[in-house]
Amino acid sequence: MKKRSIFFRLMIGYVVVLALATGVSVYAILQLGQMRDVTHSIILVDNPFLDLHNKLSDDLLSETRYDKKYTILRDKALHDNFLAARAQFEEHLDEAARIADTAEMRAVILRVLGFHRFYQALFSEEAGYILSGKKYDVARFNDEKEKAVDALMGELMQVRVLSQQSIFGKVHELNRAGVRAINVAMVTTAAALIIGVILSLIITASITKPLAVMKRKTAEISSGIYEADLILASPPEIAALGESFNLMCEKLKAVDKMKSDFYALMSHELRTPLTSIKEGTNLFLEGQVGEVTEKQKKILSILAEESNRLIDLVNSLLDIARLEAGMVAYSFSKADLNLLVMRAVKEVTPLAEAKRITVEKDLHVLPRVPLDAERFLQALRNLIGNALKFTPRGGTVTIATSPVENGVAISVADTGPGIPPEHAAVIFDKYRQAVVAGSQKLQGTGLGLAIVKHIVQDHGGKVWVESEVGRGSIFTMVLPVSSPLPEPVAAHS
Repeated sequence: MKKRSIFFRLMIGYVVVLALATGVSVYAILQLGQMRDVTHSIILVDNPFLDLHNKLSDDLLSETRYDKKYTILRDKALHDNFLAARAQFEEHLDEAARIADTAEMRAVILRVLGFHRFYQALFSEEAGYILSGKKYDVARFNDEKEKAVDALMGELMQVRVLSQQSIFGKVHELNRAGVRAINVAMVTTAAALIIGVILSLIITASITKPLAVMKRKTAEISSGIYEADLILASPPEIAALGESFNLMCEKLKAVDKMKSDFYALMSHELRTPLTSIKEGTNLFLEGQVGEVTEKQKKILSILAEESNRLIDLVNSLLDIARLEAGMVAYSFSKADLNLLVMRAVKEVTPLAEAKRITVEKDLHVLPRVPLDAERFLQALRNLIGNALKFTPRGGTVTIATSPVENGVAISVADTGPGIPPEHAAVIFDKYRQAVVAGSQKLQGTGLGLAIVKHIVQDHGGKVWVESEVGRGSIFTMVLPVSSPLPEPVAAHS
């Protein structure tokens, strides 16, 4: 699948959300249009029908009133008033027929028209009898006219009922349309919100996940791991940045190798002349090349001391170069860790006594651990030497061992100045030393703890420091009880 850019992904998300919002708007407009049509129908049809029902009822009552008065008084003015009321009734009935919008309403109006014409015919026939002076059956005419008027009033009431039912139905329709609009709006809004959140999470994850991987890779680079193994399933912009990271790692790895090779070469080349200088200085101090004055002895002692320091530095450089290159051959065998601790303590006892530092041991029964005794002693010496170097006169250094889950722990605690938090995370890096405010900077290469870290990791363990400024530090190493290397296969006879 082709990689999509961040811009494309964001636009897709915006278009989807905009499409949902547009759909809601279109639906709302359609519903509003339907509600407008229903409202217009109520205003222009149903309400006028109710008004016409009242007018037709009044007109019919006027007709019946003038009819009764005319048949009794036989006044021509009353006859004319009846005809005027009839004309008004017919006019209102024509208007009702024009605005009738249902077949049922039109049928009712036709029935009203029929009954009204029948009533008019009865009135005209009776009026003819009255004008001619002939006798006629008054009771029959009154009965038939009363039936016609009752039928008319019933049909007019049906007009009112139909109008009210139409209004009631249309109001219900408006209510249903409103409920539908609200439900659709709520559902669509919820869908838009959910889809928007999901799209946001997907788009954000497609950006933040590779950035998190790059962040971890940056931490690896800062700790000296320069493997160009950054593979990102990400948008093209971030993928290109990942390729740049890999290129940077390759170049950093090459530079680091050049640096390590340079240190290893220089260390190897320096060790021989330094050894010669040391041995020559010792020959002078021992008087084997002639008599040496006291002043010369002092100078030669300084030269010997500095030669030893330079040789230690060169050895440390060689050790770290070989450890980083994986060129150190370990010889693992089961060993008693407490014996190694006591041996290391015995070696540093003269230095501790010279500084009046108390060295305490807190040793517990431990299982035998697979390790390279000489290499692990080197790491132990470095930790104890560091503790003695940073502990003031009269202080205490405590070496403790204890069993832990699937391993053993060795800790070296001092009562020195402690390590600031910002330095605790980097003191195991090469050439890094903790600096405590108010304390004198001690001489060192910054390689001792880096060597400890490599040796412990090569044993399958881990090392860390816990410290508080002014309260001292505790360096802890944990080694597994199982061998970090495959066990050798025994030969069968």
